[in-house]
Amino acid sequence: MSECNGNCSSCGQKGGCDSPLKKLEQNKNSNIKKVIGIVSGKGGVGKSLTTACLATVFQSKGFKTGIIDGDITGASIPNIFGLDSGIASDGEYMIPAVTKTGIKAISINLLLETPDSPVVWRGSMLSNVLKQFWTDVRWDEIDYMFIDMPPGTGDIPLTAFQSLPIDGIVIVTSPQDLVSMIVKKAYNMAKLMNIPILGIVENMSYIECSDCGKRIYPFGEGKADRVAQELGVKLLAKTPINPSIAKACDDGNIEDISIPSYEKAAEMIIEILK
Repeated sequence: MSECNGNCSSCGQKGGCDSPLKKLEQNKNSNIKKVIGIVSGKGGVGKSLTTACLATVFQSKGFKTGIIDGDITGASIPNIFGLDSGIASDGEYMIPAVTKTGIKAISINLLLETPDSPVVWRGSMLSNVLKQFWTDVRWDEIDYMFIDMPPGTGDIPLTAFQSLPIDGIVIVTSPQDLVSMIVKKAYNMAKLMNIPILGIVENMSYIECSDCGKRIYPFGEGKADRVAQELGVKLLAKTPINPSIAKACDDGNIEDISIPSYEKAAEMIIEILK
């Protein structure tokens, strides 16, 4: 089986998969200007944290910001922002939830009877939910939409790359020895699909001593730097291992804390997308 390059017109499987022939259109009540995908080659690297922190920074800068929680089977965005109410409807479209700073968000966990209900669906159903989060939600004005993708290179990232007008992706990784493989999987998929790569974020990069400020690198230093240089992409941020960040996510208070590295990353992304 040949790899998908997003060009259905030259595909021998044309009509035999659920790949769209064109990008999905926005509905009449949505005006989304920029779309940024947050991706990773594996799970557990802080992808949802990166999505939440970047969205929070963009919102604080005066941009109208939205989040599509595309990790349908492992949704965590509502918990990170302390969202526990369901999704309303205007009779035609779903109305996204709104965080305390005004970020609009949609997630399968806001549609389930209980947040811990398992989503036991096959790939085509998961992909259809992602499409509905784009077409069936009344987003109104959104300057920057962040899509929190599930890990890997499966159905949902493929659907997002083919169906949504993604302006660029941020690749999230951690500093373990797998970093090169993790980043390159996401990088190569994006290149295959002609999606621009905005840069790399390395989470859990170091521990900062609360007394002297010295940085300790438990997994070694400079791995993401080397991979970014090798691939010719920007290293947007290195974030610390910090219990206060984990607690803010657990308590649904991510908007209450400041992580300087994400401030810098947001500024770099804005400049790139100009």
